Amino acid sequence: MVQNDSKVPLLAVEDISVSYGQVKAVKQASLAVFPGEIVVLIGANGAGKTTLLETILGINTPSSGAIRFMGKDITGNPADRNVRAGLCLAPEGRGVFARLTVAENLKMGAFHRSDKDGIAADLEQMYTLFPRLRERQAQVAGTLSGGEQQMLAIARALMNSPELLLLDEPTEGLAPLIVKSLEEQILKLKEAGISILLSEQNVRSALRMITRAYVIDEGVIRYEGTVAELEANEDVKKKYLMV
Repeated sequence: MVQNDSKVPLLAVEDISVSYGQVKAVKQASLAVFPGEIVVLIGANGAGKTTLLETILGINTPSSGAIRFMGKDITGNPADRNVRAGLCLAPEGRGVFARLTVAENLKMGAFHRSDKDGIAADLEQMYTLFPRLRERQAQVAGTLSGGEQQMLAIARALMNSPELLLLDEPTEGLAPLIVKSLEEQILKLKEAGISILLSEQNVRSALRMITRAYVIDEGVIRYEGTVAELEANEDVKKKYLMV
């Protein structure tokens, strides 16, 4: 991991707008992630969370605004270049390669790397972080449970050795016990020095893990703050937190 000044944002999104034809999916959104943070985008389905994450990665091209990662302007860069620079996304819906084994999926996460010893070490680290994947390493990914597939999607992204991990709806569709286990794994990633930006509809889960939160609604960032600050805001609690 590159050592970053904690006072300088690892990621800075500045007034980003994204349109699909005549529809503005994201409207002048700004956010920052500092080294060592877990930051969450809270919002309902269709609020613009996935669009914003995909734009940060480079899947979408913004119509205006700027994105800076590790001090460099990456606005408009293709996703593969950003992945090589240390950004990686575990997408909504997991997106595992269903016909490949767990081990093959993990190796696909390191497709652009050539350091065989480093890949082997990271593969072992993934099996240590997610013991269930070690047990299932020869199993075809499409036969895993939903929780196991989510673990695999996160581990596959981590095989890229990212500086910033983007997680899109990681707890979606998972049983409460699996959600709790996944929360523990995400917090372990933070302890290992990986910064995380995640999107969530599961507010209760998000508030247990995060450093700060942004509330997005109809493509607009409505509020930003720590958990304590958001919970102290009665308007935010009533409209968005539902806790």
